Amino acid sequence: MADKDLRIRSKDISEGDNRAPNRAMLRAVGFEDEDFQKPMIGVASTWSEVTPCNVHIDKLAIEAKRGARDGGGAPMIFNTITVADGISMGHEGMRYSLPSREVIADSIETVAGAERLDGVVAIGGCDKNMPGCMIAIGRLNVPAVFVYGGTISPGKSREDKDIDIVSVFEAVGKHNAGSMDKEGLHDIECHACPGAGSCGGMYTANTMASAIEALGMSLPGSASNPAETGGKQEDCYKAGDAVVELLRKEIYPRDIMTKEAFENAVTVVMALGGSTNAFLHLLAMAHSVDVDLSYDDFERIRERVPHIADLKPSGKYVMEHLHQVGGVSAVMKLLLEEGLLHGDCLTVTGKTLAENLAEVPPLHEGQKIIRPVSEPFKESGPLYVLKGNLAPAGAVAKMSGLKVSRLTGPARVFDSEKEATEAVLANQIKPGDVLVIRYAGPKGGPGMSEMLSISAIIVGKGLGEKVGLLTDGRFSGGTHGLVVGHAAPEAQVGGPIALLKEGDLVTIDSETQELNVDVSDEEMAARLADWQAPPLRCSRGVLNKYARLVSCASKGAVTDLGEE
Repeated sequence: MADKDLRIRSKDISEGDNRAPNRAMLRAVGFEDEDFQKPMIGVASTWSEVTPCNVHIDKLAIEAKRGARDGGGAPMIFNTITVADGISMGHEGMRYSLPSREVIADSIETVAGAERLDGVVAIGGCDKNMPGCMIAIGRLNVPAVFVYGGTISPGKSREDKDIDIVSVFEAVGKHNAGSMDKEGLHDIECHACPGAGSCGGMYTANTMASAIEALGMSLPGSASNPAETGGKQEDCYKAGDAVVELLRKEIYPRDIMTKEAFENAVTVVMALGGSTNAFLHLLAMAHSVDVDLSYDDFERIRERVPHIADLKPSGKYVMEHLHQVGGVSAVMKLLLEEGLLHGDCLTVTGKTLAENLAEVPPLHEGQKIIRPVSEPFKESGPLYVLKGNLAPAGAVAKMSGLKVSRLTGPARVFDSEKEATEAVLANQIKPGDVLVIRYAGPKGGPGMSEMLSISAIIVGKGLGEKVGLLTDGRFSGGTHGLVVGHAAPEAQVGGPIALLKEGDLVTIDSETQELNVDVSDEEMAARLADWQAPPLRCSRGVLNKYARLVSCASKGAVTDLGEE
């Protein structure tokens, strides 16, 4: 332990005779005299049995606690919630998914603030855990390290093909279309998720883990070490030790989470072909530390960063395969060498990003997952911001692996995902149609539901590049196809998507980045004058509070801006 007193906030509950009651309660959970002279380190665990993403995190939290104690801290584990996005997909439960990000952030902030913790290790697994933990870390601004619980291994079908959770959703569409029998569907269901860990492709969990490592807030290698490995346990032990070292060096999250660091995170997401949810989550994380990040920054970076990763959902491989050839750190080393990253950004190691990457081996020779920057899948990033008279504040689309970049077709308008799904399953949606699902935004949903279920069914039925899908909701990182989400302003607040009528001609164009309807401004104004906002769907509880507080998707769907 260094000579200086590392206790900052925990002094509030450890010094003076009048603090004896505080100390008495801590003694009951294992503290002894010497512990009151150490910094108190909270280990925020998202352990839960409701999802394979988090089922192993209790053991990882114990490793982080051991690392913090060996490093000179007085650690304690506390829990926060998680929901399983894959289990909540396709029904009313999905409305709770994005709001769970705010519950996670608020709960970690609440515990760390109330207990006067000096540092935090946060361990997350399922999609909303990562940004939830990071939003709390940004608000608290105490020394902190994030640890990703790790990716799941791929499953194996009866044909010995690698499969994952998205394979199951797409199999539903294939079964409905008659191209897969019931036994084949059951086989995929039984073998897609073989153990602990988050969904295996470059879906939202792996996207955000990669972004946070690029941001400098997790240790090198943490993003790609699989869940059920000794490497993941070592990540957690080292994170506990690293937090105490950050206290010694007086390095705080806002020293690390700078505008340039966020640019590094966006760069890695574009290069890997990550999830469109990265827009929401990185914007919210930046808001937590008062960094001005906007859609314009995503577009500026997209234009100069090539898509170089052959990763699912549009590619062939999953995160475990990337780990086997060097992992996210090796990809970052390549990007730095190509001048695409800010190497002078500070990280949780106390070193700069460039210093960390100097110690990282390059990608394995002969590997096929990551292409050279000079031979990309696409010259620019695959995550687009589209604008036009249907989304003046912007919408987002992932255009990786698609042969079709433009579609103009008649709007098929639905006010719920359930109604739209029934229409797709009943073969009422035809090639060339633009399927519109509205009142699914942050306020209108409420909760901005992911639509992996319907998008996967569309792909499974062979319509993936023949039908457009537009929504003010959002999509899973596992979604692929001609889909556009986050249309803003959303329908609930009178955004243009609320004014669409059946048969209106809608154009989606990634080349011109256009999202327009062929209706005059005068006609749209007349429709708006006749439009009335429907009542909020929920009158009580979490979803009502969320709907009243949440901001526009283009601002990260945060809840601490107040009503708009």
